[in-house]
Amino acid sequence: MSYNGLNEFVTALEANNQLIRIKEYVNPELEITEITDRISKSNTQNKALLFENNGTNFPLLINAYGSEERMCTALNIHDFNEIENEINALINNLTQPITKNQKPKTINQKPKTNSLAFGLKSKIKTLIFLNKISGYFPKIIKHNAPCQEIINKNPVLSSLPILKCWTFDGGKFITLPVVNTKDPVTGIRNAGMYRMQLFSENTTGMHWHLHKTGAKHFNEYLKLKKKIPIAVILGGDPVYAYCASAPLPDGVDEYILAGFLLKKSVKLVKCITQDIEVPIDSDIVIEGYVDPTEPLVNEGPFGDHTGFYSLPAHYPLFHVTCITNRKNAIYPATIVGIPPQEDYWLIKASERIFLPLMQKTGLPEVIDINMPDYGVAHNLVIVQIKNEFIGQAHKVAHSLWGMGQMFLNKILIITTQNPHDEAQIFQSIISYHNINDILFFSTGPLDALEHASNKFAFGGKMAIDLTNESKNNNQLWNNHEIELVVKLLEENNIVSVNFNLLKYRILLIQSSKEKLFSFENFAANIAAHLLFPYCIVLCDKGLTLNNKKIVLWHCLANIDTIRDIKKININKKQIVLFDCTSKPQIKSPWPNPVYSSKQTISKIDKIWNKLGFIEFEESPSKIIYDLIDNEGFTK
Repeated sequence: MSYNGLNEFVTALEANNQLIRIKEYVNPELEITEITDRISKSNTQNKALLFENNGTNFPLLINAYGSEERMCTALNIHDFNEIENEINALINNLTQPITKNQKPKTINQKPKTNSLAFGLKSKIKTLIFLNKISGYFPKIIKHNAPCQEIINKNPVLSSLPILKCWTFDGGKFITLPVVNTKDPVTGIRNAGMYRMQLFSENTTGMHWHLHKTGAKHFNEYLKLKKKIPIAVILGGDPVYAYCASAPLPDGVDEYILAGFLLKKSVKLVKCITQDIEVPIDSDIVIEGYVDPTEPLVNEGPFGDHTGFYSLPAHYPLFHVTCITNRKNAIYPATIVGIPPQEDYWLIKASERIFLPLMQKTGLPEVIDINMPDYGVAHNLVIVQIKNEFIGQAHKVAHSLWGMGQMFLNKILIITTQNPHDEAQIFQSIISYHNINDILFFSTGPLDALEHASNKFAFGGKMAIDLTNESKNNNQLWNNHEIELVVKLLEENNIVSVNFNLLKYRILLIQSSKEKLFSFENFAANIAAHLLFPYCIVLCDKGLTLNNKKIVLWHCLANIDTIRDIKKININKKQIVLFDCTSKPQIKSPWPNPVYSSKQTISKIDKIWNKLGFIEFEESPSKIIYDLIDNEGFTK
């Protein structure tokens, strides 16, 4: 089954009680974001939202992928395991045409079946299977494309309900586009998801990161000094947006993956003004081009999926030549920011879909993988392995740091336990006698959005090896030692501490920046009085230390593992220091966390009862206010 445009997807969501229609007028500038942020983080009201009254002729659909249930509805599956099993079957069909009981048991024993007949049968089976797979490849048609029911060759982008998401965003952004380009040499198609900042009625930015296929196409066209024909699709079958976000290898057409998920080929039609094709069931198509010989334009800032603003930078300018749409089209959008957000479920789908490929292409010891929401895809990944020899965790870490999009990972936890039992994983970490024994470090490429590293898109990586269970023990601080630590904290101007972690010899603390604070001196002061090794984690003042997910998100984002983690020896005691604070003295400007303004929050509070929700939801942005000063910058 597939969806012929977003209207059918909306119908399916509504039938499953997974959508709320909002008929009250809501401004796409800041207000839709604030409402969506509350709902996406709600324990009881997390549903897709259809804003039917937004000042344009297009209803706006958002948070449509924002739960496992809705993600599965989008992909037309019952659960993620369904796709895992299909991909395993696909790989097995391609790599194991001879079944186990058909193989000879010894070298001298002949197969029971005639080898020639069996070989022919095996080849026929493989050909039939490959023929089935070829049916998933995209096909081009010449007419009857719903996405071209309405054609506007004098395009006006303000006709679309384009969001301004966050207070300090550089402008309005198209946030859920599927950007279609072709390699000028090979002709291979790419459908990627790259945000687009609105500059005028017919120009936007094109946010092609250096690691993305779109950027590679840009460089190829630049060599040829040719314009890049581009088609941006919005809507259509929801599988397209997922495939555009999926970590496919370079050179693999995303519409082949879409065909595999849909169990049929994606039908494409040539655009009106550009030499490129788009799915016929798209809701809206923005046609245009990028001239790679033109000067780059300043784009951003943008409240990004890291939970911080990505800072302004120079990117190509996209010129719009035509906008087409189907009748009754719906405009899709998403927001990103402090997790969890809708994008987490797109990541979770890829985690499940690509696990079999990881296992079959070089890492058979990997059992399972978990990308927690507070790890924002790249900052933290937990991997479960079969530990069969010394150093296997190191082997897995270095293999993953060289595999696909995992090369952008910053911190890995490698364990033999269930990686989805995060409470048990962290209990294992804090229960180690000496945390220094389980850490190992490297350097390498990082996400272009990584703000904590000294160099752009390059910095430290760390793995935590939990596979050696024999190093665990229960040497905890007793009450007398805890009382001593608290006294020392007070003497050293520590303004806040997580007392739940104290007994495990973990000092999660905040220091007032008004007075000079030396990490090393503070560590030496405590080491002089205590018996067992420990670690100190220093966070920004104002962070809610008892909110585990917020602390983890903030610490993971603000740390460079080489620069900010120090192992020191004091009085024959090993201590590990983690400096997870903002560091404007190292990199200026240091990006701000993403949050709504008090004015926007107040406006939504006042109209909440008119929006159709069952109960009131507090703004998630309020938890950030203690971190920022009156100008909106990190204290």
